Amino acid sequence: MAEHVNVLLPVDMIMPVPLHRTRLRTRGFNQSLLLAHQVGRHKGIRLVMDNLVRVRATRPQVELNGIERKRNVAGAFLVRRPEEVRERHILLVDDVFTTGATLEECASTLKESGASRVTALTLARAG
Repeated sequence: MAEHVNVLLPVDMIMPVPLHRTRLRTRGFNQSLLLAHQVGRHKGIRLVMDNLVRVRATRPQVELNGIERKRNVAGAFLVRRPEEVRERHILLVDDVFTTGATLEECASTLKESGASRVTALTLARAG
């Protein structure tokens, strides 16, 4: 993944798609955070893992169709410190891209908080 980031540089920070605290507790890890950490370390991009947060528990997206996925994540994210993302290019990392609903909602939340650009990077694409 890190080798393909060159076309996206420069970015100001890298952020993982967050899990809700209850899902994080159940799973024990955030796969998007693990990926973002490695890409950030390899490329020297500052990792910010506590600003974009999932404020509402959502159903697992894998159980839903495209329309349901968009509704499921609507309003689920919040930027705690908008001043940190204002006028910044953010690399948003997730593990799998299926319909893009989660990434779109995260990107929209970041842009509403002042981010100038949000670029998504995923490990895989599901069909």
